[in-house]
Amino acid sequence: MAPDRGFPSVHPSSPTALLAALHQTMAMAEFLADGSLVIANPRYLELLGYTAEAAALLTHEDFCDPAFARSTAYRSFWATLMSGQPVSGVCERRRRDGGTCWLQATYSPLRSAQGEIIRVLVVATDITQQRLRQMALLEHTRRLSLVADTTDTAVVIGSGGWRIEHVNPGFTRLFGWRADELPYPGPLGLPAPHVSPTQWDAVRAELKAGRPVRHEDILVGKNGQRYWVNAMTNPVIDESGQLINTVSVLTDVTQTKMYEVLQHRALEAMAREQPLTQVLDTVCREVERIVPEITASILSLDEHGCLQPLAAPGLPESYLIAVRGLAIGPAVGACGTAAYRNAPVLSRDIATDPSWPADFRAILVPLGFVACWSTPIRSSEGGVVGTFAFYFRDDARPDTFLRKIVNACAHLCGLALERERQRVRIRQLAFYDTLTGLPNRSLLFAQADQAVRAARHANDSLAVLFLDLDRFKQVNDSLGHPAGDALLRTVATRLGELLGAADFAGRLSGDEFVIVLPQRTAPQAEAIAARIVALLGEPSAIAGISLACSGSIGIAMFPTDGEDMETLLQSADMAMYQAKSAGRGQVAFFSPGMNEAAQERLALETALREALAQRTLELHYQPQILMDAGTLHGVEALARWPRSRWGNVPPSRFIPLAEDAGIMGALSAWVLDEACRQLAAWRADGLAVPAMSINLSPTSFQDLDLPASIRNALTRHGLQAADLTLEITEGIMLNANASTLRTMAEIRALGVQLSMDDFGTGYSSLSYLRRLPVNELKLDRSFVAELEQDATARTLSAGILGLAHSLGLKLVAEGVETPAQRRVLQSQGYAVAQGAIYTMPLPAAALVAWLQAHGVCMAPMRTGRASARTALSSDHGLPG
Repeated sequence: MAPDRGFPSVHPSSPTALLAALHQTMAMAEFLADGSLVIANPRYLELLGYTAEAAALLTHEDFCDPAFARSTAYRSFWATLMSGQPVSGVCERRRRDGGTCWLQATYSPLRSAQGEIIRVLVVATDITQQRLRQMALLEHTRRLSLVADTTDTAVVIGSGGWRIEHVNPGFTRLFGWRADELPYPGPLGLPAPHVSPTQWDAVRAELKAGRPVRHEDILVGKNGQRYWVNAMTNPVIDESGQLINTVSVLTDVTQTKMYEVLQHRALEAMAREQPLTQVLDTVCREVERIVPEITASILSLDEHGCLQPLAAPGLPESYLIAVRGLAIGPAVGACGTAAYRNAPVLSRDIATDPSWPADFRAILVPLGFVACWSTPIRSSEGGVVGTFAFYFRDDARPDTFLRKIVNACAHLCGLALERERQRVRIRQLAFYDTLTGLPNRSLLFAQADQAVRAARHANDSLAVLFLDLDRFKQVNDSLGHPAGDALLRTVATRLGELLGAADFAGRLSGDEFVIVLPQRTAPQAEAIAARIVALLGEPSAIAGISLACSGSIGIAMFPTDGEDMETLLQSADMAMYQAKSAGRGQVAFFSPGMNEAAQERLALETALREALAQRTLELHYQPQILMDAGTLHGVEALARWPRSRWGNVPPSRFIPLAEDAGIMGALSAWVLDEACRQLAAWRADGLAVPAMSINLSPTSFQDLDLPASIRNALTRHGLQAADLTLEITEGIMLNANASTLRTMAEIRALGVQLSMDDFGTGYSSLSYLRRLPVNELKLDRSFVAELEQDATARTLSAGILGLAHSLGLKLVAEGVETPAQRRVLQSQGYAVAQGAIYTMPLPAAALVAWLQAHGVCMAPMRTGRASARTALSSDHGLPG
């Protein structure tokens, strides 16, 4: 049958209007056995988006999805029709615009009179919207299923009678239970040991009233594992208002909750500036509240590697006493071993574990403690600062829940210990001397004021000792500041060993220490001061050498010498200066007259500084005479301080004052420049003084710029290096370190002479003489004074002369006062002498007059610039 190309809305053969209505609601079409379209009504064409002309040449396959049209399923579908069987169902058909529509269709085969299948009639209704809604619902359901089945969040569906009907896979993965295994009736179906029946009743009441409930509980899983969960339970209410279902969503918040609860407690305690032990006690108690079956402890590790209990509210005091101060090691219980290894240690049976000391077991086992799990607390740098431990009264089960608690607590304890150490460090910096560890001035005065108030209240005595190390500057200058620091630390350590429990000491500054002795009488204070002086005198190894120091101590007593710490310290300070003036290494009590002496000393120091700045000091000169020839060998320049408000201040007074006041360097520089100026002036006036000797303190040779200063002074005044001799005392041997020797060698390299003054009285040693580049020795006046009466003195002077000759050194005898002394010296072979037998030191003009008056001639100048033995006057001979 040829296809009808007209596609009328109503076929001519349609009998009635009923058929027309059918055509308007139903989509109908006929296809030949080969699939060609024969006819389609308007509704069919409308659904598929075609006009009659566009559809005329199409086949059934053109209305299908291409993949389906090529599939085996399509061939089977068409084969079924060709076999004469109708096919009904939902099918998807392709529209002209590429979209799809869904049809509820019935395919009916039509036979010819001979029974042959010649056509297929399709009658269909449009169910596209219904199908899309179903598909959307299915997709929504699929997605909900994905959410419920793939998430780790646990979902529980319960009935209105509190029976669990469904759990998702996330619930089973988290807790281990399936729905048919849950042992506990209730909205969550799990044991909650921390929730009371009353609390569960309140939850049920809320749900029955149609109100959702959010709660946080610790639940127990199938294997006994505990979980801290956040549960949101929503009720499902029917039309009559009855609870028919509960839907609960459970989230594991164990780690978060550990930090939240524990940190809240601990950080709140820290914010309130509670003591460290109280903060950590709060942590232990909170842990024991969460897990009642364990007992917690927190220990710190001190700087000596020993354990110190900080918090353990559930452990006996006897056990904490046994642990306190215990050195960590590989077999020192769980905590000592964990700290030693820097790794967790689980001791499952304390009673049989050989790593546990017997006295520990004897305390813990009778109390029912079976096991201990200890974890190291680490600092931010990873070092062990303590331990956090759980003690068990049954088998130890360090499950995930407990591990999370331990991690949270170890972190918190680490923060707390670090905070405490920072507080201690800040306090140490604020109140303690960083070098010695002793209280600084601030803390010392605070402690002393408190002690003075206590003494006043008790009508008791109290002693304040002011300790100043003797010649400490020489240690710094000769051995270096590290050696000086080491000496100060040694002094602080020895003071700590000596003082009693109520006594305390502090460092003021430099080498000054203050010791406060509460409830001590003057004799007791004096005895302690004497012990301090003796202890300081014991040698100690400093900078590779054995060094003994001495100290001067002044003592002031409360209330006689002052009623407050400021006054007592001033009094003790004045007494200390009195002790120093008495010879150092001495002890002196304050007396009222010292105040006046201290004020005078301060005034004298101020005046000395002014005299030095205004150049009102003077140099006096003492000649050195060649005894056999009676000629001038040289002159020695000696500093004098005349015409002060105290009259002529002797060098024995102002030289030590300059050293103590730290102005000896400036004084030495002035002496050097003034002596060179005077020598140049004499020569300019025609007075050929052969050489000039000046004295320098041992500390001057610590100045690395000294050689340059000497060279500049000689150049400034037109002198040669051989015109100058520097006299040094044997005390320089105390400073004979590498820098001192280098400075002396540079001075000798300039051509300047070096003379050792006062030889034989101090540190005489052939090894020192071998090391020091000296040209000359000066026999000390103490030997010369005994030459007439003491054979030993004569033997020593002769020995010194022989030593000087053997070393190729010149020798000068000083302090020669009598003709007999001069005769002995001359007979022994001494060439040069100086002393009162000739003249006392004289001002420059007076020296010239004396030389002229006594006809002293000049020896050949060392520079070779003046004629030898130039006569000043021939009218007078030398005295004696």
